[in-house]
Amino acid sequence: MPRKATGKPNGRPRYKPTEDDRKTVRLMCAVGIPHEGIALCIGTGIDDKTLRKHFAKELKTAKIKANTKVGGTIFNSAIGGNMTAATLWAKTQMGWKETNVQEHNGEIAHTIIRKIVD
Repeated sequence: MPRKATGKPNGRPRYKPTEDDRKTVRLMCAVGIPHEGIALCIGTGIDDKTLRKHFAKELKTAKIKANTKVGGTIFNSAIGGNMTAATLWAKTQMGWKETNVQEHNGEIAHTIIRKIVD
């Protein structure tokens, strides 16, 4: 049976995102918090669909922007002579890896020393 229009609003009021909410979404998304967790922390909690509707751009770009900032910092440190940063860059961006090579030629040599005591 359809509801009768009473002129009184039903349910929650329409959600209006604030700039603080946008900052929170960007930060939480950048550090890898799942969308469900982010939605719970916005205001008194919003639905996942509402989160995606109002914060689509933030959800799509926050991680990319964060990775750009961190990557830029590592790159600048590496260029500036920081060997730890240079090593990290070489491993993650250039495909370098540390290896521990043990070679064996197939021969086994045993030396026995005999000491005779009088």
